[in-house]
Amino acid sequence: MPGTRKLGKTTDQRKAMLRQQVTDFLDKGKMETTLYRAKEIAPLAEKMITLGKKKDLASYRRALAFITRENVAKKLFDEIAPRYAERSGGYTRITRTGFRRGDAAETALIELV
Repeated sequence: MPGTRKLGKTTDQRKAMLRQQVTDFLDKGKMETTLYRAKEIAPLAEKMITLGKKKDLASYRRALAFITRENVAKKLFDEIAPRYAERSGGYTRITRTGFRRGDAAETALIELV
């Protein structure tokens, strides 16, 4: 399990939430969420992009096992990964955006570089 933050959820709920957020993040290219969720999403998204750079069937199947929508996996292998072919890491950027009004949670914008 990536990181050590429990995010107030059980293990199964946390894994499902992170899978869905990584899928949405790769689909849109950026996402605004809490700072701690963004810090958990970043390494998972970078691992998916690294899988996309390999361009083989085993990597595609490993990505599909994590990403919840097939069209996002296709987009990852066809569009996102080739953009970072010459880059060896650091595909995401986290920018703090302030505090949420309702519960004062610190929010952040995570985006693809």
